[in-house]
Amino acid sequence: QVQVVESGGGMVQPGGSLRLSCAASGLNLDASYIGWFRQAPGKERGVVSCIGASDRIGRYRDSVRGRFTVSVDKAKNTVFLELNSLKPAAPAVSHCATAPGAGLFCRFAPRSYDLWGQGPPVAVSS
Repeated sequence: QVQVVESGGGMVQPGGSLRLSCAASGLNLDASYIGWFRQAPGKERGVVSCIGASDRIGRYRDSVRGRFTVSVDKAKNTVFLELNSLKPAAPAVSHCATAPGAGLFCRFAPRSYDLWGQGPPVAVSS
């Protein structure tokens, strides 16, 4: 069964850090890009970051560039998203997603992904 499962969410104070994990099973990360998305209640799902399958180049939305880092641990078949210098934010679900067989270069549009994890909640509050 092909699936991605996230872990590592929680509540953190402003300025703090979190590390999210996206464990892929039944999926070759050398052939599938991974995206990270955030969705707050009542809001549209928006991209945070993505990483390509072959070039392993991370791409970031402007608001997180320089603070977040996406990476792949091939041995663990897991993608990580390091979140640093977090800013206050209401609770939101952080999903990872992929699109097996869709290509090697990651995209920002949610419609480019068809396999989604459940997503852990992340909140930044004092």
